[in-house]
Amino acid sequence: MDSNVFEIFFRAPADPVLAKNMPIIASHWPVTLILVGYLLFVLKIGRIFMAKRKPYNLKNIIVVYNICQVIYNSVLFILVIYLIFVNLAYDLQCMESLPHKHPSKELERWLTYSYFLNKVIDLLDTVFFVLRKSYKQITILHVYHHVLMVFGIYWVMRLYGVGGQYMMMGLFNTFVHAVMYFYYFISAMYPKLKSSLWWKKYITGIQILQFILLFLQATLVLLSNPSCQFPMFLQYLQLSQALIMIVMFGNFYYHAYVKPKQQKQQKAP
Repeated sequence: MDSNVFEIFFRAPADPVLAKNMPIIASHWPVTLILVGYLLFVLKIGRIFMAKRKPYNLKNIIVVYNICQVIYNSVLFILVIYLIFVNLAYDLQCMESLPHKHPSKELERWLTYSYFLNKVIDLLDTVFFVLRKSYKQITILHVYHHVLMVFGIYWVMRLYGVGGQYMMMGLFNTFVHAVMYFYYFISAMYPKLKSSLWWKKYITGIQILQFILLFLQATLVLLSNPSCQFPMFLQYLQLSQALIMIVMFGNFYYHAYVKPKQQKQQKAP
């Protein structure tokens, strides 16, 4: 392996304080093993384990999990709102990681780390699908999105640091997830209402909207403030992944909501 590549991927974390005080950040191995175990379970081992078993009844666990996710994401959303728009910690035209001596640095660290942990907890979504034998919900989009969020956020923290422009991603994403998990909570608590919850498709809509906003944010920074020191690689990573997510979620939205409606209209007398 080229020594430069080795140094990039195995060097000390960009934020030593974060790595020292918060678990599974200093080394890449815990995150790597978590994701490898996740993929093995949801794609192979879990299905083998469930092959001769009936789906588990996880209603109570899922209800508690969903309401905890609503609270978790809502608290993060409010705190990010405070950091960006009340505390005015960032220059919105160029959101860089705060200096180590900045009075809001510790809040930035805890918000980023808490958001990362939430993405790890999100992996349980797929584990529940396997244990309930809801395999049709384990799509390429679903698995790709979960793995990307955990792996991507870890390496951004490890090589760049915390916060910065990606704090806007946390802002949009925590809002979307608070709404999404509230829908899941209602669906789990009152299964008979599930088919009548008309706002389900709008959750996918706001997921698409968040990626459009992230794409526009990175584009505006690149065009209006080319001197911004937020790493160019991360700018283009945000652009590319936002575009991929727009396409994948857009495709899901079309096949889940638009196409069935068109087919229903064609069959109508």
